[in-house]
Amino acid sequence: QVQLVESGGGSVQPGGSLRLSCVLSGNTTSANLLMAWFRQAPGKEREGIALITRGGGRSYAEAVRGRFHIAKDDADNKLYLQMDILKPEDTAIYFCAATSGWKTSLQSTNYNYWGQGTQVTVSS
Repeated sequence: QVQLVESGGGSVQPGGSLRLSCVLSGNTTSANLLMAWFRQAPGKEREGIALITRGGGRSYAEAVRGRFHIAKDDADNKLYLQMDILKPEDTAIYFCAATSGWKTSLQSTNYNYWGQGTQVTVSS
C-alpha cells in the first residue's frame, strides 16, 4: 500500500510564492512511480498541473507553465511543487498523486494513489 501526505498549503497574496511538499510512504519508493500534482477549485473538475517521470522528465499544464516547478527527492521519497507568481485563479485544493503505471499523462484516471489534499488560497 502507498500513502501520500501533502503539506505546505496556506494563504498568500497575488504575486507571492508557496512550496508544497508530499511525502510518500509504503511498499514502494518515488523512484518507482510516476508522480504528479493536481488541483481542484470549488465547482470545477480536478485538473492535472504537473508531472515528473521516474527519470526526472517534467510536463506542465499550460495554466502553470513558467510559474510552477515540480521536483522530487528520491532519497527522501518526497515530491515538491514550487509555485511562484501566484494568481487568484490558482486558489484550489492541491493533491499529490502517483501511479505505478508507465503512461505519461495528466489525466486523473491515470493515477491510483492520492493524498488528502492541501488548501492554497491566493487573495489580497
